[in-house]
Amino acid sequence: MPRESQAPTTSLKPIAKADFGYEQARHLLWRAGFGGTPEQIRTLADWGPEKAVDHLLNVEEIESYPDPKADEFEDGIMRPLSEEERRQLRLAQRNQDEDVLARFRLEQQRRQGQDREQIRAMQRWWLRRMIETPKPLEEKMTLFWHGHFATSYRTIENSYHLYLQNAMFRKHAVGDFGQLLFSIIRDPAMLKYLDNDESRKEHPNENLARELMELFSLGEGAYTERDIKDGARALTGYTFVFNDFVFREEWHDNGDKHILGRSGNLDGDGFVRAILERRACAEFICAKLYRYFVNELPEAPGGSGGTMGSGGSGGRDRVEPQRRAIVSVVQQLAGTFLQAKYQLKPVLRRLFLSEHFYDPANMQAQIKSPAQLIVGAVRSLGTPVRDLGILADAMDLMGQNLFFPPNVAGWAGGRAWINTSTLYVRQNIMNFLLTGKTPRGFDPLASLEKYDPTALLANLAQSNPGAEKDPARVVDYVLRFALGGEPSAARRETLVSFLNEHGGRITPDSLTGVLALITAMPEYQLC
Repeated sequence: MPRESQAPTTSLKPIAKADFGYEQARHLLWRAGFGGTPEQIRTLADWGPEKAVDHLLNVEEIESYPDPKADEFEDGIMRPLSEEERRQLRLAQRNQDEDVLARFRLEQQRRQGQDREQIRAMQRWWLRRMIETPKPLEEKMTLFWHGHFATSYRTIENSYHLYLQNAMFRKHAVGDFGQLLFSIIRDPAMLKYLDNDESRKEHPNENLARELMELFSLGEGAYTERDIKDGARALTGYTFVFNDFVFREEWHDNGDKHILGRSGNLDGDGFVRAILERRACAEFICAKLYRYFVNELPEAPGGSGGTMGSGGSGGRDRVEPQRRAIVSVVQQLAGTFLQAKYQLKPVLRRLFLSEHFYDPANMQAQIKSPAQLIVGAVRSLGTPVRDLGILADAMDLMGQNLFFPPNVAGWAGGRAWINTSTLYVRQNIMNFLLTGKTPRGFDPLASLEKYDPTALLANLAQSNPGAEKDPARVVDYVLRFALGGEPSAARRETLVSFLNEHGGRITPDSLTGVLALITAMPEYQLC
């Protein structure tokens, strides 16, 4: 779906203020957040690149979005048994007291059901937070870390542990990656997900050590099997009790270890420090940030994913310049990352201000994730939220179930978001947001939550009085806002004809119809 393009500039030189207009501000809002209204786009365009980027980056200067009340999410649903309960259970097992054992089983089932309800509530809470937050980059990065350090409720079955992990990702969202890496080896959800909670010196579990290097920091091929084995030994004894990290000294292997060139009686922190000393770490994280915020690696004919493939010399000739440009940019960002001692803000600031970020090859070139599609529609078009449960279910059907990433590698993203099934859901959920109509009828509250999109035309009316009543000018304005770039003449003519067929009047219903047609276009799936 993303269009073919020439190799982008490799320049990370800041874009000139004169070159930062409406299209660039729109691009920044969609990539560093979840889109914006016409007024927000115009505001950032008027501010210029530096003020616009700093406003998004300096999340600590924006009033915090309220966290859940202390009693909104229960921390003890999946609590361990008390000493007295364990005594009663042991006694019942010894005496084969089926009545008592049945009560324990029923209580466990009740708690599991309550916890499943809580994870659903957490999905709705996070979705609303993404929609309402005044700190869109913070939530966009929280979502990035959720996919990077992928942890699924399906395995750990403890909703509060995932809430704690989510809060940790938000705390370090645009902060210190090194601190995030030190935190992840102490995170109860991750320790459970990768089986480190029972790892002891007698039988070290290698899962966390392997993924810590392969998927979380260095990438495949940047370590040896010896590094995995000794890394696993360094992480023995890293476990948790209830909701808190615990280091069990008696489980820990205190012998000498050799990890990534460091030697000695290394523990988990020593393991992480060895990782951070490798330039490959900065390059790996910058490459993932690049794919998340800018573009995929180009794909040659016969290739797959973001790889080069083996599609013959013609494919290589087309792809190599693009690939070299991207590698150059990632290398430059990695240098900034190392110089900043793994602080994320300098990297993101350099990227979001760069000429490369705004190169035409990188604009309208990403397929929106389900979160980007839904959250972006509400934030940019101003539709009613309607039903968070329906929105969360639609995200699941489109392949992005919050707190349920498919595996430890997270969501593949890119072209993997799009197939005949997900396109059908994408069109239906946009229609639901715009009209309240579901595949099986209308939402009961649709008549009470009537959508009036005419507010989107406020800037048009202010800058060109009367233009908000002209079908052709309204179509041009809305297409520029909703799709970015230059739409085809055929698309434009279809929309103008639609309005003329409805009397040429710009009403809430006719403009909603225009938006329904636009959001069904393939171009709307891109940002």
